[in-house]
Amino acid sequence: MVDHRLSEEHEALRESVQTFARKEVAPVIGDYYERGEFPYPLVAAMGRMGLFGLPLPEEYGGMGGDYFALCLALEELARVDSSVAITLEAGVSLGIMPIFRFGTEEQKRTWLPRLATGEVLGAFGLTEPDGGSDAGATRTAAVLDERSTPGGGAEWVINGSKAFITNSGTDITGFVTVTAVTGRKPDGGKEISAIIVPAGTPGFTVAKKYSKVGWNASDTHELAFDGCRVPEANLLGERGRGYAQFLATLTEGRVAIAALGVGLAQGCVDECLRYVAEREAFGRKIGEYQAIQFKIADMELRAHTARLAYYDAASRMLRGEPYRKQAAIAKLASSNAAMDNARDATQIFGGYGFMNETPVGRFYRDAKILEIGEGTSEVQRMLISRELGLSGR
Repeated sequence: MVDHRLSEEHEALRESVQTFARKEVAPVIGDYYERGEFPYPLVAAMGRMGLFGLPLPEEYGGMGGDYFALCLALEELARVDSSVAITLEAGVSLGIMPIFRFGTEEQKRTWLPRLATGEVLGAFGLTEPDGGSDAGATRTAAVLDERSTPGGGAEWVINGSKAFITNSGTDITGFVTVTAVTGRKPDGGKEISAIIVPAGTPGFTVAKKYSKVGWNASDTHELAFDGCRVPEANLLGERGRGYAQFLATLTEGRVAIAALGVGLAQGCVDECLRYVAEREAFGRKIGEYQAIQFKIADMELRAHTARLAYYDAASRMLRGEPYRKQAAIAKLASSNAAMDNARDATQIFGGYGFMNETPVGRFYRDAKILEIGEGTSEVQRMLISRELGLSGR
């Protein structure tokens, strides 16, 4: 029989992250959010807890856990705040996992131990200003200059730009892995490769942070590369396999983003249950009105259903089974649940729900990006349709 109960280890992790989120994150994150300030102390605390190293083997400084453990941590963090959750999600799914999955042993030894402790953050440079969901439209280019250099060896010379890159401009950002066109395939198509660009490399510029609608305590920037040179050894994985590598990274990351979306959806339920037990209208607690009860029941239904979807996708991933369709379903279901629950929670809170200092106000602002980031809802529907054997444009 199917059993969705957590193991003792997973449950202990979930409870510890829940305690951290409620006692350490909840009291202070509103101020960080309002100031648009990156919460370095909270990130350091997550590093000390081992959250960044959850899915990494101990030999690289990790906790020896699995990807599902990361998802559980993300869900609990997002029940309180999504800025902190997305910092962890991007740091692991987009910063750590490409190095772990595709890096050389030297690249792993160089970066993973510091990434696992949260001492350093890695970023994922895929999206471009004119590309959006069309990652294959990459214009950033990298040319291998094989002439001898003062340090010896060939260098990649990178020119181009990236947009909406999370964790790319913090004081602890160590590198950005960027996709770039490195040549042409025999059929004339673009040869896209992935290259590690350390922070501070000459020719690599981080633009001023965006003024965002939500995720205001997370770090997001546009990046520019102008004659940026890095060693040939900074190629991540095989030359020409960068696009395929990042598609695999995104599929894996969608399960993590789904967990984050479920956390936000469940956080809306948590806040509403607290509020309706206190708020009175027309002489009664508003939780006694059936209209409110039914609205919260629907919210719980959405969160529960989306949670089952990401549990299913994660279990297939860990068993080594195909899970691309299930990851897309989980991402779509969770982002829908988050957006719908944030809207309903704001309605239940009334005017207070429209105030930024309330968790519900932040949930409402944070929910929309879940229908856009790491693959829009339209892309998820396209992926699901393809997996069902449907074709067309």
